[in-house]
Amino acid sequence: MNDPTPGTTRPVAVVVGPPGAGKTTVGQELAHRLGVAFHDVDSAIEAAQGRSISDIFVDDGEAAFRDLERAEVARSLVEEAGVVSVGGGAVMDPLTEQALAGHVVVFLDVAIADASKRIGFDRSRPLLSVNPRASWVAMMNTRRPTYERVSTLRVDTAGRTPTEVVDTIVTALEAAHA
Repeated sequence: MNDPTPGTTRPVAVVVGPPGAGKTTVGQELAHRLGVAFHDVDSAIEAAQGRSISDIFVDDGEAAFRDLERAEVARSLVEEAGVVSVGGGAVMDPLTEQALAGHVVVFLDVAIADASKRIGFDRSRPLLSVNPRASWVAMMNTRRPTYERVSTLRVDTAGRTPTEVVDTIVTALEAAHA
């Protein structure tokens, strides 16, 4: 499916969406179903930095985190052959948006009711730490046009299990390659 030459690989799919959309859960299940590796950009940043995203935000600021994120997304898009999950805000960077062009990008769309059940709006999410519900709605209103613009497939996750969401994605990927 991907060229085995180093530096010329492409992800099978890139999963994007807001906090609580299920990017990691769906991405892992999608990778398993397709028999490919799963790569989470946020986890890779945390591993490389030896600290949590939240700590990076607090210690270094959002701009420093976004620089790390932009670099890891760019690397992932040319070196990862499986399913890549991209942090919710990454697509807002113009260079990242540009880098996503030509990739299979799956936008996991979610309503606040489902997102709040999944993430509980705890303090580990720096951009949602003050008035989390209002912050999430405002964030989604800002980000939705970009999610829609970068995606090649939009999947509504409302009331659906991760397996049902993955079924929809797999069917769409198979139809695209038919």
